[in-house]
Amino acid sequence: MTTSERVPRDPKYQPLNVIKAAKSENRPVYIAGPMVRYSKLPFRELVRHYKCDIVYTPMILAREFVRNEIARYSDFTTNSRDRCVIVQVGVNNVEDMLKFVAMIHPFVDGIGINCGCPIKEQVREGIGAALMSEPNLVADMVRAVKEKYGNTVCIDTKIRIHPDINETISFVDKVVDAGVDFITVHGRTKNTRSSVPVNLDAIKAIRNHVPANIPVIANGDGFSLADCHRIAKYTGVDGVMSARGVLKNPALFAGYEKAPWGAIEMFMHLCTAYGLPFRVAQHHFSEMLEDIIPRQYVKEMNETTCMIDLIDWFDRYFVLKRKGEDGFATGVEPVWHLDKLEGLQL
Repeated sequence: MTTSERVPRDPKYQPLNVIKAAKSENRPVYIAGPMVRYSKLPFRELVRHYKCDIVYTPMILAREFVRNEIARYSDFTTNSRDRCVIVQVGVNNVEDMLKFVAMIHPFVDGIGINCGCPIKEQVREGIGAALMSEPNLVADMVRAVKEKYGNTVCIDTKIRIHPDINETISFVDKVVDAGVDFITVHGRTKNTRSSVPVNLDAIKAIRNHVPANIPVIANGDGFSLADCHRIAKYTGVDGVMSARGVLKNPALFAGYEKAPWGAIEMFMHLCTAYGLPFRVAQHHFSEMLEDIIPRQYVKEMNETTCMIDLIDWFDRYFVLKRKGEDGFATGVEPVWHLDKLEGLQL
């Protein structure tokens, strides 16, 4: 997107206003978290179709983005429907942060500093969870942006917890003093396995400590709408973020217990309309289909080698409606071709 194509952001979609709107409906704000490779434009539009309020991009490395035009075009795409969108940035110094914000802020509704990614390669580069040991640096980056842009740029810090909750509270005190707009808390340490339940008491302690006018978002273990409301009620947070949950079920926030067939049809339309790397699209379909068709068919789908083969596979087994056809993207259960139902054990 060029400078001439910039359209002023609608204040309605500024994250703090979105959070306030959800609160006026007596519910937590619903957020789809950042996922490497998988939070791209087609998926962001899909989850919004199912009542997601705020969607993050995958993490973008600030240093690559500001120095490499190819990286800018490959890492970030958007359109007029891509709102409310927050770009997540991997950054470890004030200079790169300011350059990144200058380039991208006209095209997004907020910017989130990644202080939580536990991937070893990122930690070695001093980004992601490495920043949990650098509270002063994170505060300096937040302060620099807020001093330059004030309320025109909304800044989030997405953090993990420390083994000692007092260290986490000290961390959030510093970013709050620096002017952060809201804080997202993943209730695990950087070394806690995802199979271990999130520490809701730690999230609750942070929510109780942070000033009430600064929203706190809970992240982790939101695999259903009931989970999200349970987490929000227990911790008192302003919103709930799901990543693995919405990857498997993009309609989670609309109350579906598993991905509805309509999500499959909608995502196929978005993939082919916008373009998405085949293996990324295939993985999305694999995640969504896992709970709605027998595993042997998911395995067969995963053996397709290109988008044409994937579309042919769907058409061979199912009635997959296209945009413009009656009932497109409204079905809940898959509709199998009758000749494929013989001997099928669902």
